Amino acid sequence: MADGISSFWGPVTSTIECCEKNYAYSSYVAEFYNTISNIPCILLAFIGLINALRQRFEKRFSILHISNMTLAIGSMLYHATLQRVQQQGDETPMVWEVLLYIYILYSPDWHYRSTMPTFLFLYGAIFAVSHSIFRFGLGFKLHYAALCLLCVPRMYKYYIYTADPAAKRIAKLYLLTLILGSLCGLLDRVFCKYVSSWPVNPQGHALWHVFMGFNSYYANTFLMFCRAQQRGWNPKVIHMLGVLPYVKIEKPKAQ
Repeated sequence: MADGISSFWGPVTSTIECCEKNYAYSSYVAEFYNTISNIPCILLAFIGLINALRQRFEKRFSILHISNMTLAIGSMLYHATLQRVQQQGDETPMVWEVLLYIYILYSPDWHYRSTMPTFLFLYGAIFAVSHSIFRFGLGFKLHYAALCLLCVPRMYKYYIYTADPAAKRIAKLYLLTLILGSLCGLLDRVFCKYVSSWPVNPQGHALWHVFMGFNSYYANTFLMFCRAQQRGWNPKVIHMLGVLPYVKIEKPKAQ
């Protein structure tokens, strides 16, 4: 919701703004709530990264958690500045992250191991260059949605082949946070005119960030459990402080 304010960062140049008053609290932060709401994602990704490193999971999961942190930091910079360059710094990592999910989901059954990471890397690089030149608008959203949909059948397959009740609960939490986050984002986008007149703005896009931070953590945790099963590492779901689930494994001594 642009106010035409010239701030520390200059005039708004991004093509998308959310339903939050610009520079309401600081001349250095354009959208305050949309900026700080990325912090939970960074913290959750850091917890996941520590767990992946401590238990020596495959490097793909460390990279995945780092990707989540990178995306959240890019989102913070974008919402703090509302500049076109920072917007691309938010959108391009979104695509890279989904490509990484596609690799983790499909690579166990891919017979030609070197072709998939090579193709996905080149695809991500070409997209980044193309997006910086052509600045996709609606095309970016459709492209991102299509990549996300590619993950759905594989996630469902993993779910139905997982017998552990605790792991299944994590998958259900993944779906729940996705639905709630999407509803909050939709409220912010579609009904901004009405929301702006309310005594208190519910900050739907900020809630989207929070829910999607948990969504990414649950997705990563579920995939770590499934991969540990594939490797024969006897995974178990443990809860940190009785609340936050994580995967504990027991590798055979030979590994």
